[in-house]
Amino acid sequence: MAACNAAAAAAVAEQPQKQYGITKPISLAEPAEVDLQKTAELEKFLVEAGLYESPEESARREEVLGELDKIIKDWVKQLTSQRGYTDQMVEEANAVLFTFGSYRLGVHGPGADIDTLCVGPSYVNREEDFFIVLHDILAQTEEVTELQPVPDAHVPVMKFKFHGISIDLLYASVSLLVVPPDLDISQGSVLYDVDEVTVRSLNGCRVADQILRLVPNVENFRTTLRCLKYWAKKRGVYSNVTGFLGGVNWALLVARVCQLYPNAVPSMLVSRFFRVFTQWQWPNPVMLCAIEEDELGFPVWDPRKYHRDRSHHMPIITPAYPCMNSSYNVSTSTLRVMMEQFQFGNKICQEIDISKANWSALFEPFQFFEAYKNYLQVDIIAEDGEDLRLWKGWVESRLRQLTLKIERDTYGMLQCHPYPHEYADPSRQCAHCAFFMGLSRKEGAKIQEGQQFDIRGTVDEFRHDIGMYGYWRPGMELAVSHVRRKQIPSYVFPEGYKRPRPSRHINHPQQSNKNDVEDGTANRSPDGQPKRKHDTAGVYDSEPGRSVKRASISPSISPVHQKTSSPPSGNIADASGASGGSPVSLANGNLEQANCLNSPLASEKSLDSVTSGSKCVGVEAVCPSDATKEHDNCGSNMKNCTTTTVAVSLKRVAEKVVSELVGSESLGGNKSGELLERAEDMGSALVENVHFGGNGVVQTGLPEELEV
Repeated sequence: MAACNAAAAAAVAEQPQKQYGITKPISLAEPAEVDLQKTAELEKFLVEAGLYESPEESARREEVLGELDKIIKDWVKQLTSQRGYTDQMVEEANAVLFTFGSYRLGVHGPGADIDTLCVGPSYVNREEDFFIVLHDILAQTEEVTELQPVPDAHVPVMKFKFHGISIDLLYASVSLLVVPPDLDISQGSVLYDVDEVTVRSLNGCRVADQILRLVPNVENFRTTLRCLKYWAKKRGVYSNVTGFLGGVNWALLVARVCQLYPNAVPSMLVSRFFRVFTQWQWPNPVMLCAIEEDELGFPVWDPRKYHRDRSHHMPIITPAYPCMNSSYNVSTSTLRVMMEQFQFGNKICQEIDISKANWSALFEPFQFFEAYKNYLQVDIIAEDGEDLRLWKGWVESRLRQLTLKIERDTYGMLQCHPYPHEYADPSRQCAHCAFFMGLSRKEGAKIQEGQQFDIRGTVDEFRHDIGMYGYWRPGMELAVSHVRRKQIPSYVFPEGYKRPRPSRHINHPQQSNKNDVEDGTANRSPDGQPKRKHDTAGVYDSEPGRSVKRASISPSISPVHQKTSSPPSGNIADASGASGGSPVSLANGNLEQANCLNSPLASEKSLDSVTSGSKCVGVEAVCPSDATKEHDNCGSNMKNCTTTTVAVSLKRVAEKVVSELVGSESLGGNKSGELLERAEDMGSALVENVHFGGNGVVQTGLPEELEV
């Protein structure tokens, strides 16, 4: 009998373990005792960090979802009756409420929003029934606040708070007269005879369900994902809208690591996450399953077929049909930032593995305002808090375009780091907030001494795009200015105090003394203070006693945008004079003209300024001197203040940048033409590195030899 049991056990051991994903696992290693101990320490840390909601809050969420479910069911019945359907149809009329995102995956924390999808019958449409009729019902519901419809979004959504809980509500109309209560939207048949917007709306739920099906251990996946999301927020790389990764992107990356290490516990999975993605060869895609075609004919991600897919820098493919790239927002600049942060995480995890560091070291906040020497400050102003919420949402959704435009117009030579956090000056009473972008020269780029970037035309174009906001109201203003590190406003730092210098170990994984823009710590003297090099020619600097080279321009200040009934204009006027930097000053009546974006240290990875014979980006929102006091208290007295946005007028500068980079007199030369052509094909070259198997399935992006 014992022999039979031993033989059975041996037979079970010899059975191949189930394969998750499109490739074999990297390792089937079981956790050691030390791994279990480190997992317990990690889970304790996450609990103490407040990442889990209380049972009371969980119950409250369930109640809110129940009330919302009743509202949408009554809404569909009301529409069914109004359209003359039979009493039986009215009785059977139904809509089903699904959840997706972090709530569906089980990784939401206190105060997190709930992503929801309402699936309704074919005769209830999105344009009128959802965004008008249901909107009006919600607007009249006492428990609903901050109702904001976004019908023109890539995935149309209604945002609101219900009993104080944030809700994002999507709508999908399926090809059914009666929606059954047990509708299974994971079935491909639900996509029959629907448009692409409806497919995108449905796919949030379909992707979440597929992720949970495709991971070996759901609880280990959840703990690891909760940890990595917290890490990404601390390190400033959690934001789909600004070009980093959002919740579903992080979920897909973590799920793939779970597939590669199916027996690993969370402490192992966190470490392996950084080990895998510091070595991943982008733009090879991350996929949980093979990409499948279907007779329904919706396009799926395929860079061999679709030109737009070739320009994706960090493809992370959704597992539900039609498979799409969930990370198309990522740019070359934001990919660079994320790879640097992966390196940081990998180094800390190596130290945790040998007990030289604890988990808290992994979650040290990224010192963004020490990382660069030059920044763009984007100030957003509105008449009141409600207008600011709407206006800020619009501007924030377009900040990624500013990054892409700068990359485009400098042919990748100038890199941007948009920081996904907003700041507000608590001493001001006006409705205002600010975003910041770090600016640096591309590492290793060969640029002539004193070479400068002129992005005034780029900023002008960005402002013009922002001015297309369809719900603009008087008082909604935008100001963009260049500030140096020493000019960063104090309110962005904790308690308004000047930030301390971080150690290189904490924030910057790639230690290189020739590219110190990431931390400002290279080229230090023995006492730890940075060594200053001589400024290069053609660079602007505001420090007293320095020799500076400035361009000459005729003074001419012209109002661009006063508080009228029209949105901000893309037209800008010449402004004269520049001294020092120019953080946006909203509270005084003096025009502080923006200085040129510059780099005092040519050998460092910082921003080279412009030598184009005119001033650089300088956009101000200012008040006339007689209205200064009113503007200082611009909450209630803002109507008495005429806000004028002043910038520097400039024709598009892309051709000039090309000309300077290739060193030719005009764009007629072959070298210039070649560079322009190369810039246009920059995205197409990415697809050359994507590896497909003989069956057309994209292979893993890992190198052949990967440390397990």
